[in-house]
Amino acid sequence: MKYKKHVFICANQKDAPKKSCGTEHGLALVDAFKAALAERGLLKEMRAQRTSCLDACAFGPTVVVYPEGTYYGNVQLADVTEIVESDLLNNQPVGRLKLDV
Repeated sequence: MKYKKHVFICANQKDAPKKSCGTEHGLALVDAFKAALAERGLLKEMRAQRTSCLDACAFGPTVVVYPEGTYYGNVQLADVTEIVESDLLNNQPVGRLKLDV
């Protein structure tokens, strides 16, 4: 496997009235995760990237971390550091954000 961890951040935009991760700061989350990985020198072993729908719109903005397949919901910009530190670096999912999907 090329990357130790791979973070997919939904940036999909859907028409109202359905909730849309893209309009709920999905692209800002992509930038924040990339910056957090870069600051820690992790870009060669971990990757963060935008994706389209993760099929958890009601819980958005959503993020999924592989290879474990841990889904996170209602992720805010303030949560990025905690996800990076806890899950990506220490393999401890952030329980308060974790979705059972």
